[in-house]
Amino acid sequence: MAVVRSLSKKSPKAAALATPTDLEPAKVAKVAEALNKVLADAFVLYLKTKNFHWHVTGKHFRDYHLLLDEQAVTVEPMFDPLAERVRKLGAPTIHAYSEILKLTTLKENTDGFVSPEAMFNELIADNKALIKTIRAAHEICDGADDFASIGLLEQYIDEAEKRLWFLFETNQNRDDSAS
Repeated sequence: MAVVRSLSKKSPKAAALATPTDLEPAKVAKVAEALNKVLADAFVLYLKTKNFHWHVTGKHFRDYHLLLDEQAVTVEPMFDPLAERVRKLGAPTIHAYSEILKLTTLKENTDGFVSPEAMFNELIADNKALIKTIRAAHEICDGADDFASIGLLEQYIDEAEKRLWFLFETNQNRDDSAS
């Protein structure tokens, strides 16, 4: 059965998405919504991690700077597979930053200065939130018998748990004094 979705309800000029799938249209809609939420959380986590990478300061600057860059590098590869998975199902994916901010469970950090400890605490909470979003999507995909999406999500849970572990351990017994 082919699922056909319009790219935009607002634009009559929008081309239709015609992608064959054997999943039921109602299940495709639920899976696409869940995967787009994971994608939105991943985008915000990536940008926040890079922001902290660019702005970290203190005694352990080099270690923190490199760790945060490594963390961001593990988030960015989620974008394409998630978006392409949604498109393979014949559904639209995120089109704008405003959509990301509507869908995400994470909060932007716009502070001019954030201490390393606060950065790590925030990223710990954000990775936990991302894991929760991924697990919720996994449950929806399982109910839709969408095994391909399940496979992606299981890998992303493992990667997020590793990031969480590294952030947690780095944040223990910290000494960020400049002296």
